Amino acid sequence: MAPLVAADVARGVSRLLLRHDSTAITEVMLAGGRRADLMAIDARGGIAIVEIKVSRADLLGDMKWTDYLDHCDRFFWAVPAGFDLSPFDAPEFLPARAGLIVADRYDAAIVREAAEVPLAAPVRRRCTLSFARRAARRVILMNDPEAGVI
Repeated sequence: MAPLVAADVARGVSRLLLRHDSTAITEVMLAGGRRADLMAIDARGGIAIVEIKVSRADLLGDMKWTDYLDHCDRFFWAVPAGFDLSPFDAPEFLPARAGLIVADRYDAAIVREAAEVPLAAPVRRRCTLSFARRAARRVILMNDPEAGVI
């Protein structure tokens, strides 16, 4: 069986989030130029960011992930089944703040819940508006791929 890639993990995590009444989109640009692998909004307007890692080297080399905390109420790591979870208990990965999800391409499970740290209202508004506009643009381009060149 081929190893899972980030798209497989994103698919499984998106299904998990949907069951929890959160809708997610992939590849979300954030203020400051960072790109979140997944961003989800729940029915109450809560924002979660999920950072996907499929290799230990990528995880240990990621020095930018804490920038995501300024754009979400909850932050999760997501990894494929079989991934060594021990690094996520290290202090530099903020285990008291960051949740952990294990996924395959069909489903996912929350191994550790993320702490909720509410966003300031202006930041929430900016993130929500950006999310909605990006999602709407993707729907438009799915239905009319030529709309992007008008």
